[in-house]
Amino acid sequence: MALTEPAPAPHPAAYEGILRRQTLRESAARTYARSLPIVPVRARGMTIEGADGRRYLDCLSGAGTLALGHNHPVVLEAIRKVIDSGAPLHVLDLATPVKDAFTTELFATLPGRLADDARIQFCGPAGTDAVEAALKLVRAATGRGGLLAFTGAYHGMTAGALAASGDAPDVRVTRLPFPQDYRCPFGTGGERGAGIAARWTEHLLDDPKGGVAAPAGMIVEPVQGEGGVNPAPDGWLRRMREITEDRSIPLIADEVQTGVGRTGAFWAVEHSGVVPDVMVLSKAIGGSLPLAVIVYRSALDVWPPGAHAGTFRGNQLAMAAGRATLAYVRENRLAERAGALGARMLARLQALGADHPSIGDVRGRGLMLGIELVDPEAAPTGAGSGSAPPPDPALAAAVQQECLRRGLIVEIGGRHSAVIRLLPPLTLTDEQATAVVDRLADALRAAERSPHRRVPSGPTR
Repeated sequence: MALTEPAPAPHPAAYEGILRRQTLRESAARTYARSLPIVPVRARGMTIEGADGRRYLDCLSGAGTLALGHNHPVVLEAIRKVIDSGAPLHVLDLATPVKDAFTTELFATLPGRLADDARIQFCGPAGTDAVEAALKLVRAATGRGGLLAFTGAYHGMTAGALAASGDAPDVRVTRLPFPQDYRCPFGTGGERGAGIAARWTEHLLDDPKGGVAAPAGMIVEPVQGEGGVNPAPDGWLRRMREITEDRSIPLIADEVQTGVGRTGAFWAVEHSGVVPDVMVLSKAIGGSLPLAVIVYRSALDVWPPGAHAGTFRGNQLAMAAGRATLAYVRENRLAERAGALGARMLARLQALGADHPSIGDVRGRGLMLGIELVDPEAAPTGAGSGSAPPPDPALAAAVQQECLRRGLIVEIGGRHSAVIRLLPPLTLTDEQATAVVDRLADALRAAERSPHRRVPSGPTR
């Protein structure tokens, strides 16, 4: 089937029973299953085949986990090699050749000034577990309890990680403004908006009556994902590094989704030249299998034995798949490829916006792209909105469904669930990139012509 052809008509009998049983048995908290009612049975690269025989181009990639796409040969070979060797699959934190090879490859990719003086802690299986470990680490190392985080952030679903996220219901964290161009909280955008955000941060930390608990660390995403695909300006991120260094506040970079080449650099902090004190890593580092670690400066390594642990921190298959993925991305320069191809896709999407007033903004970095959909006929609302129309989550949900009908899987994110998110694998071909934009453009035209209702979606970690 050609990439630009629509998928064949579905045959519901093949999968209706599975979907019905999922609805009856699974938690009401399920998210993607609601807006993407498909039953994958086979997958390779960027293509998923459902039980109904339909094929889809997957621009969700396991929420960014599948750097090489589905079932990449080097990943499968790495997994088979461990299984066939008779090596143990679960060994807690014992040393193994597989673990040593993974750690060596990971350290070879890190920013040099961190790798030369780094320690690694293997955590539980998910990024949120690594965030919890990072918060515990900096609190233990500094003896302080406060935390600095940013508006729009998403760091996971466990208690500590959720408290640092932008929609925390019980805020015990000092929330700082994250700069944006399109919806700048100060109504200016650009370098001026980023400068004001940095100045406010500095002022708040130095104000003896500012009400800020002594911070153990600052946690930041180099590109906010769930927050709406908002890249941190390089100059602003360098300023955050200066502010934290001057005040002996550890800087934590959450690279769970931005790492392993996703943004056009192996690690997104490399765009700005910033070297954090702690890096939180998960998703793609496991090569499609569950794995999460933190890497940090040795001076922070004050934990006594057993201060942080996790039953599944010795997942040998994930380490083998992860080492193979890291090496493949590095050796084949897929980060550079993601940067170049992502820039071309960004340009095409921006050109699409010229013909569609409902596209308020197109932004992103590398193969982490977002299209914010708005209601162009409504008046701007909210502080700092400037001339930007209000977001249109109903249209975004309709576009997602129209994409699915055309054989394209996309995610929705952003503060108001109005941002179409694209996270294709780094192995995306030029032909596939063209097909993604073509199908998305066609889906947008169809959604604009029809009444639309919002379909719930949400994050996972």
